[in-house]
Amino acid sequence: MAMLQGEKTKRELLGNEGMVLLDMVRRLNRRGATGHLLKLIEKTHPADMAWVFRHLNEDERQKIFNIIAQTKQVGEFLSELDDAIMIALVQQLTPQYLADIVSDMATDDAVDLLETIPVELADEVRRHMEQQDREEFEGLLKYHPETAGGLMSTDFMSLDEYLTVSEAIAIVQQKSEEMEMVFYLYITHGDGKLAGVISLRELLMNSPGMKLKNIMNPNVISVNTDTTQGEVAHVVSQYNFLAVPVVDSSYNLVGIVTVDDIIDVIREEATEEFLQMAGAGKDREILLKSTFENAMLRAPWLFASWLGGVMAMVIIGSFEEELAKVLALASFIPVVMGMGGNIATQSSTIIVRGIATGRVNMNALFRVIFKEMRVGVILGFIYGLFLGALSYFLHQEMQLLGLVVGISIFCTMIMAATLGTLIPLVLKRFDFDAAIATGPFVTTAIDIVGVLMYFYSAKLILGL
Repeated sequence: MAMLQGEKTKRELLGNEGMVLLDMVRRLNRRGATGHLLKLIEKTHPADMAWVFRHLNEDERQKIFNIIAQTKQVGEFLSELDDAIMIALVQQLTPQYLADIVSDMATDDAVDLLETIPVELADEVRRHMEQQDREEFEGLLKYHPETAGGLMSTDFMSLDEYLTVSEAIAIVQQKSEEMEMVFYLYITHGDGKLAGVISLRELLMNSPGMKLKNIMNPNVISVNTDTTQGEVAHVVSQYNFLAVPVVDSSYNLVGIVTVDDIIDVIREEATEEFLQMAGAGKDREILLKSTFENAMLRAPWLFASWLGGVMAMVIIGSFEEELAKVLALASFIPVVMGMGGNIATQSSTIIVRGIATGRVNMNALFRVIFKEMRVGVILGFIYGLFLGALSYFLHQEMQLLGLVVGISIFCTMIMAATLGTLIPLVLKRFDFDAAIATGPFVTTAIDIVGVLMYFYSAKLILGL
């Protein structure tokens, strides 16, 4: 999203202020107080207004947006909205009006909007743009939206290395209002090749006659236009940058990715991972879907659980004779399945997040797997001992049942912790999304294997 330059005087929502603002907007709308509502909207940060908008009904949204469309912040407001809501709004606007809005937006936000709306409308909007704006946006739209090229903004400050400090300051004073993240000044040489970087503070602290090439930091960290958004996020978080420069294959400086865009990337990817790990698909806007669409998105992921349940039912049914001989066996099935599934989910979640944050070394897989296996041994021993002792006191007439339960929990938890670690690592090694390993897939597999292990242990130890 666009940087917050020029918006620092606008209040951010804190505590219950969001609900107060929502109530105020609704009351003014009911009273038809358009003038007061317009003043309130102009004083409210677009991100806060987007939060309020999300909680309005369809009729209220239409009336409020007609007022927002009269303000200069309509572009930033649209960029803060959920995609589904934003698409519904822009389809009501004329292509010419939407082209004017897009032309005034930060380039990265404008490109995001054009990539999100229907292709036919985006083409129509571009046809209504001025040639210079159209060429700039079409140049950015050629990059994949989940790469540095798709995230970057072309509104950055670059200075030639042969400029003096005084000349550079004059340029900054003249152009800074149009640029993003002027805290970093990127130095170029030749035909725009990235040569170094200098902070605004360092620029102001040097004597006016110094050449930029003599005071810049030549060891600038950059990313390529094809660098994935996850890798860009890692660079920004690793070095605590506010922005990172983007270069093309010839090392020409073509844009910057700012930290606010990276925050959005991290939030979106984390949301997708949590949804996948919970077996709810990966649509970040699932809460905005209709009841039927919500159900259809989640249904395929639940098929694994359904299939696993059917297989577990068949397995349990195949041990009907053993259950008839020792009915107490049935009472421990949920515990064995539950403990195995839980520790597998824990291990998978830890590994998936570790992969995402770079804390898992993919070159030392056996070390990671062996560590989680040792965790499974410790926890399996503790809970196997607890459950075995409980079984002993509850079923003293069958003392070996405690041994069966204890061994089953011990082995199941070791196996579950190991598989919960191994599967995401293997998927990642073959460039699949590791998040799909958790949720229904791992837990269902562990349930099936856990039940098998439990009954075969009982058959062996109890001589059934």
